Amino acid sequence: MDKKFETTRKAGIYGIIGNIFLLIIKAIVGFVTKSQAMIADSVNSAGDIFASLMTFIGNKISSVPNDEDHNLGHGKAEYIFSMFISISMILVSAKLLYDSIITLIFGSKLKFSWFLVIVCISTIVIKFSLYLYTKKIYKKNPSILLEANMKDHRNDCVVTTFTLISVLLTLFNIYWFDSIVGIGISIWICYTGVTIFIESYNVLMDISIDDKTKQNIFNITYSYKEIQNVLDIISTPVGDKHLIFITISLDGNMSTFESHKLADNLEKDVNKLDKVYKTVVHVEPV
Repeated sequence: MDKKFETTRKAGIYGIIGNIFLLIIKAIVGFVTKSQAMIADSVNSAGDIFASLMTFIGNKISSVPNDEDHNLGHGKAEYIFSMFISISMILVSAKLLYDSIITLIFGSKLKFSWFLVIVCISTIVIKFSLYLYTKKIYKKNPSILLEANMKDHRNDCVVTTFTLISVLLTLFNIYWFDSIVGIGISIWICYTGVTIFIESYNVLMDISIDDKTKQNIFNITYSYKEIQNVLDIISTPVGDKHLIFITISLDGNMSTFESHKLADNLEKDVNKLDKVYKTVVHVEPV
């Protein structure tokens, strides 16, 4: 199995295990202490399990190599499942925003408990560890699934940190802080979810390769003195890479063998770029 898919698979599994553990302890402590904040946080952990599960399934499907029915592989599955994660983020943020506004209007019922403090600290430690691990493998093997999972872990760290602050502030009879922070965080989580959704949507709608890589393709192409002109460069996403179609014009007196050899060499050179999945060169004689 490709290293990228293997590391993404591990990130999904670790995320599922960590979030199941957090769901159990949050639900138990939440119902024992009758803390609505912690019960809501346990629901958030259930959403995190869903996100990690989507990472695992999406990675498994996208790792399947090309076949007769899917000539370019199954890479776009990453973006379909990352959209599921982004939608879950948006839904969680909407629920958090609603609850925060309600508690701001009618008052918070949050009460101090050392059990809540311990659970909050445990959540922060586990989630921050998962965030660092996912970020490390994301830098080595960029994947929108890893990016979505990484941001989800980060969001949870921030949310639980402010939940912890809110719990501690109840010792000083300050209850409104929890609601204000909840509103701000819900907006931030929604923004993150929308960002991931748009990125996934763009790929599924065959967005072109970025301008920097396209310019590199132009530079490589024009490094061949025999090429008189670049008539067209078309690209389509394949997973986190792009399939490139280049149309070039060559001297019409050049032999078929020579023109095809030049096209083959150009394809090999462009294929060396990190974001290129495969290159197809078409020759137009002049």
